Amino acid sequence: MEITHQSIDAFLETIAEKRKKDIHTLIELFKRLTGKEPKLWGTIIGFGSLHYKYKSGREGDMPLIGLASRKEAITLYLTYTIDKFPQIKNLGKFKTGVGCLYIKKLEDIDLNVLESLTIDAIKDTMKISFITDNEVSS
Repeated sequence: MEITHQSIDAFLETIAEKRKKDIHTLIELFKRLTGKEPKLWGTIIGFGSLHYKYKSGREGDMPLIGLASRKEAITLYLTYTIDKFPQIKNLGKFKTGVGCLYIKKLEDIDLNVLESLTIDAIKDTMKISFITDNEVSS
């Protein structure tokens, strides 16, 4: 995955009106929690930059956390093992996938729980042995 050079503001103009407020709220939350400005990784709004290298030799870059507005839901990319965190049971209405949290709209969840979950997810991701922070020396 690579960072594109498209403007975040221009990209946000392509998002459906009914979802823009939720996306803006999530961007502000993730900026605050990561201390990073958002960048586009294709159609993912990402924060931070990590490098992964699997035992197989496959490697690449990805954001520390990210979000995307998909047809069915807002997709949050938080960590590989999102279901393991106990506070997820108090989050509200959502679905999960491998490393993804799917939310229809922010009013379906508790933002304080999402904040706690995101903080724990970031800490968890940084403990994974095949991941390094591309921005440590920046």
